[in-house]
Amino acid sequence: MSDKSITVIAQIKVKEGMEEKIRGELLKLIGPSRSEPGCIVYDLYQSADSKSLFMFYECWKSKRDLDEHLQKPYTKAFIEKTEMFAEPLKVSIWDMISEQ
Repeated sequence: MSDKSITVIAQIKVKEGMEEKIRGELLKLIGPSRSEPGCIVYDLYQSADSKSLFMFYECWKSKRDLDEHLQKPYTKAFIEKTEMFAEPLKVSIWDMISEQ
């Protein structure tokens, strides 16, 4: 397992009319996630073009830290809120290739 830091882009498209409710649920994830020892960045965005589209931009110290994050009760509870999603979560994992 690599100890390189990784970046995650997670997109959440919610059903029309659920934007404010899901926004509140997403904002609740920020504090606990940022407090995890492996979290470098955990930022939430809402599309300027489509208010039903949200995105997390996350950086983790390692894949192991991301895996631990995904097992946290608050993360699992949110992922199970599929009744509010217009489509499945889209998650992509990125490795940095440029020098810092």
